[in-house]
Amino acid sequence: MKTNYEIRYATHPEDAKHYDTTRIRREFLIERLFANDEVNMVYSMYDRMVVGGVMPVNEALKLEAIDPLKADFFTTRREIGIYNVGGAGKVKVGDETFELDYKEALYIGRGERDVIFNSNDASQPAKFYFNSTNAHTAYPCRIITKQDAVVAHMGSLEMSNERNINKMIVNQVLPTCQLQMGMTELAPGSVWNTMPAHVHSRRMEAYFYFELPEDQSICHFMGEPQETRHLWMRGEQAVLSPEWSIHSAAATHNYTFIWGMGGENLDYGDQDFYKITDLK
Repeated sequence: MKTNYEIRYATHPEDAKHYDTTRIRREFLIERLFANDEVNMVYSMYDRMVVGGVMPVNEALKLEAIDPLKADFFTTRREIGIYNVGGAGKVKVGDETFELDYKEALYIGRGERDVIFNSNDASQPAKFYFNSTNAHTAYPCRIITKQDAVVAHMGSLEMSNERNINKMIVNQVLPTCQLQMGMTELAPGSVWNTMPAHVHSRRMEAYFYFELPEDQSICHFMGEPQETRHLWMRGEQAVLSPEWSIHSAAATHNYTFIWGMGGENLDYGDQDFYKITDLK
C-alpha cells in the first residue's frame, strides 16, 4: 500500500483575490483522491480537517497516522466520517468490522484504534471518501444509511435545482464532536446547488462531487460574495471551502455531492445568506 498526503495552509481572503487559475486550483482543489491501493489525503489548516480517499484493490489499506497528527493512531484525537462511493467494501475499526455499500456512511469516534479498509470484489473496488476533524471526546461508531437521514427536499426542476439533501452524520441523527456530513442528490435536469449562496464564518466546508459522467464538468464557485472565483472540476474531485467563502456549483449534467463541515458549532442552519442578485 501507499499513503500520500499534503498540507494546505489557510489563505487570507485579501490574498485570494489576486490568485490566478493555477494558484487557486493549487490552494483549494483536490484533484486526485482515488488510486489503486493508495490512501490519499490533504491535511487542511482550515479547522484542521483532513480530506481523503482510500481505494483498496489488491490489499487491505490501513489509515496511517501521518506526521502532522503527531500521534500513534490516526484516531487518537480525531473523529472520521466515511462514505463509500464505489463497490461494496468493509471498514475494520479495532475489533469491529462494518460493511459499507454504495452511498452508505460510517462514523468513527475518537479512540486509539486501527482503521483498515477492504473491497469485497477487486474487480469492483470500494472507494472510501472521508473527512476527519479534531475530537474532544469519544462517541460510538455507527453506520448511517439514507434511510437514517434527515431528508430535505428542496428546489424545483423549473429552477434547475431540485434536490434531496440527506443529512446523515449530523447531530439530529447521532452525536459527534464537530464533524457534520451529508449527501445532496440532484434530480435529472437540475444542475445548481447551494443557491442562494451563503457563508458560515464559524465552520469550514469541503465538497466532493461524484456521479458526474466522465465527459462532463462542474463549475464550483467560491470566494467572498462580492469577489467570487470559479474552479472547473471533474467527477470524484473535492474542493476546500474556507469560512469566508461561498460554496456553490453548476454543472453540465446532474450530479451528487458530499458535504462535510468542521468548526465551532453543530448548527446546520448557522448560515449568512446572500441574494443571488448581490453576488459579484
